[in-house]
Amino acid sequence: MYLIIVLVVSILFIVISTSKFKLHPFLALLFVAVGFGLCAGMPFAEVVGSINDGFGGTLSSIGIVIIAGVIIGTFLEHSGGAFAMAEKILKVIGQKHVPLAMSIIGYIVSIPVFADSGFVILISLNKALSKQARISLAGSAIALSTGLITTHCLVPPTPGPIAAAGILNADLGLVILLGMFVSIFSMVAGWLFATKFAAKTYIDPNPELSEADVIAKLKEAPSAFKAFTPIVVPILLIVLKSISDFPTEPLGEGILRDCVGFIGAPVIALLIGVLLSFRLPKKLDMQMLSTTGWVGQALLNSAIIIMITGAGGSFGVVLRNSPIASVIGEYLSKANLGIWLPFIIAAAIKTAQGSSTVALITTASLMTPLMSPLGFESAIAKALVVLSIGAGSMVVSHANDSIFWVITQMTRMDVKTGYRLHTFSTFVIGVTSAIVIWVIALFAL
Repeated sequence: MYLIIVLVVSILFIVISTSKFKLHPFLALLFVAVGFGLCAGMPFAEVVGSINDGFGGTLSSIGIVIIAGVIIGTFLEHSGGAFAMAEKILKVIGQKHVPLAMSIIGYIVSIPVFADSGFVILISLNKALSKQARISLAGSAIALSTGLITTHCLVPPTPGPIAAAGILNADLGLVILLGMFVSIFSMVAGWLFATKFAAKTYIDPNPELSEADVIAKLKEAPSAFKAFTPIVVPILLIVLKSISDFPTEPLGEGILRDCVGFIGAPVIALLIGVLLSFRLPKKLDMQMLSTTGWVGQALLNSAIIIMITGAGGSFGVVLRNSPIASVIGEYLSKANLGIWLPFIIAAAIKTAQGSSTVALITTASLMTPLMSPLGFESAIAKALVVLSIGAGSMVVSHANDSIFWVITQMTRMDVKTGYRLHTFSTFVIGVTSAIVIWVIALFAL
């Protein structure tokens, strides 16, 4: 109980200090990381090591991806390519259906691509669509993020669900099949939340550009096909790598798989996207690639996002290295809650330490000795337990989760708005998934 109180106080400090007292989130997160570690009784050296490991580990996995994504977005924006894509899409789906389109795109993209990487890749398109459709960025961004998070937590080959399925010896094909079904309901719930609630908060998708500026950019813009390539090609490469990494080894074990693994790594795939984005201006001026040009501007814009995301990673690792996750997991595992038990344990661990993947793996490990006593021995029961854990791993994303800072910083949401929209949306999609899983369990178990 003491650790839970310290965690609640830590979260309140982040919200109040950043919203009311205007403390920069970077400092707020680092102060909280140190404070929580000390209050949790962690050795001084472990607190320092956790902060350094969290900052470096987070940036090692997503730092270059963010930079490359922002460079691509900058070239799409300045060349008019983003608006060329938006215009083409709006002709097909109509201006009223932008959030639904972003939900579906996020749902598909995040099956093979990590949710935060997918958001970075797609945010420039999201902004352009929202600007052209004259809608709030808040609604379309939350629609995109919930679509991404849904399949990220429920549908393999994302690492978390695969690891949980392996630990519990669940049939992977059945997990994928049921995961696709369940995730449709949570995607729809996320879309409804985005359109009925989040969209009421207005965030200008691109306040620097007027309607006249957009029209002027469209006159100089590349073709929609050329504009799509820096986004679509990296996604396809990452998907291809996910296919090659599948347990059945469809590309074998030779040089082909090695090459696909290399170009499909998110860092390399995004750098290829950067090179493709250089084709977007009508005439590429080397000044655009300089420290004072478009690339330099992108690096400056990405620096703040990277620093805050890294600090969020520090806070997450301090929590991860503290006893809070194991304390919560062991306490809840004694309760007899049926198919809701893995959901609640995963949700508690996710909320406590921030990582969906860690919540999935930790909860699966805690559930392993409980499967037989609880009667979860059939193939469908094991698959449903994996999905229940995945649903819990969505609930809730907040300040200790790197994607919280990626989404809020790239959409210019303040921390308070981030909690109200993004954090609440992850609660909605997680609980929706859990309810659908519970209904299936009523008939299948």
